[in-house]
Amino acid sequence: MQIIVALALNALALIVTAYVVPGFEVADFTTALLAAIVLGIVNTFIRPVLAFITAPLTIISLGLFAFVINALMLYIVAYFVPGITIAGFVPAILAAVVLSVVATALSMLLGDLAKLKLK
Repeated sequence: MQIIVALALNALALIVTAYVVPGFEVADFTTALLAAIVLGIVNTFIRPVLAFITAPLTIISLGLFAFVINALMLYIVAYFVPGITIAGFVPAILAAVVLSVVATALSMLLGDLAKLKLK
């Protein structure tokens, strides 16, 4: 059940990101769900390898290169999922930043709601 909630939250985060960032588009919620699944797979298998290879750049840039890695992950998702379009490098970077913030905020909100429900 927890994985379904996480996928739904990531899909919602993708929809919000598409609404906020010009040049980053998601066709519909079904596309966002599929993109959330592919993004989870890409972040599980490809991102750690890429992060390891680019660790010196990430250290030199004080962690800012991580946003470039996240943008590359979004490009990979856009390649495999029809209905996701990224108009360029700047929208990809902005989408990576916004997606990180929105996904974190939604996750924190859900955690707070779960704590309230337990009380």
